[in-house]
Amino acid sequence: MMKLYFAPMEGVTGCVFRSVHNRIFGGADKYFSPFIAPDGDGRFKASRLRDVLPENNRGLRLVPQVLANNAASFLAAARELADLGYEEINLNLGCPSATVVSKHKGAGMLADPGALDGFLSDVFAHAPVAVSVKTRLGLRSSAEFGAILAVYEKYPISELIVHARDREGFYKSQPDLDAFALALASRGDAIYNGNVFTRADYDAVVGRFPALGGVMLGRGAAADPALFRRISGGAGATVPELEEYHTALIDGYLSAGLSSQFACARMKELWFYMFEMFDYDRAQYKALMRSHDLGQLRESAQSVFSQCPLLPDSAFCGRTE
Repeated sequence: MMKLYFAPMEGVTGCVFRSVHNRIFGGADKYFSPFIAPDGDGRFKASRLRDVLPENNRGLRLVPQVLANNAASFLAAARELADLGYEEINLNLGCPSATVVSKHKGAGMLADPGALDGFLSDVFAHAPVAVSVKTRLGLRSSAEFGAILAVYEKYPISELIVHARDREGFYKSQPDLDAFALALASRGDAIYNGNVFTRADYDAVVGRFPALGGVMLGRGAAADPALFRRISGGAGATVPELEEYHTALIDGYLSAGLSSQFACARMKELWFYMFEMFDYDRAQYKALMRSHDLGQLRESAQSVFSQCPLLPDSAFCGRTE
């Protein structure tokens, strides 16, 4: 069976979400944490540490992701994560955020293959654990990917996960499958990421690249928590399952110490994607997104669960805003 991974999504796929998703729907071989951004000394926020503590991620396989452009800080963070028992760390070379790219991090590191080479040389000379890489095809164009791939080929990257867009495409452009094919020519176990919202999308990618190492799902799995199950031949989500999922997430956030207001904000982040499952109208969308507290959000969500039919898998299109 093809490996299936849940992509990191800032504000969505934290430890509470991962635990609840894994318990109710499951199907992901690995979950990747939203990125940890260490400072110059390799230290990172306490909230990021809590997110990856093994006791907060029981029963699932988690890979912490690190965002850094300085080998020393990356390695300091990697050593701390290794001390927690992690055997793999993922390097973020794909984040397209303007604030990240302007600091020459994430996809910003792809602009200079020579500097990237020097960074990776230091990382792989001293990494205490396996290092996988999540990359885009380039900064401004997928035509840059050949030179970037030549750098990756020099190092023992444990897994190469390729979001098949350049940074300029953010999440709106069509994935460049021809450029992604270069990754498979370089290493046949590359992992594909990009615009897999349905079982049909998955089948199309695997049909074109049958020797693929695996597929990483992000927005599609946030929209449809049963997508891993659908891909594996199982049933889609039911409304009772979604109601249980919704309640468990809220309870989990509150139990983790989040305020009612913050838990409400987290749920609205998720609903931005989950609305794609339903035949909804804009009034229902606006009512939920304007919720100021959990009471309003629960009421609006119940209206969606009871009044909006679930769409067939083939109707999903994902969110590109």
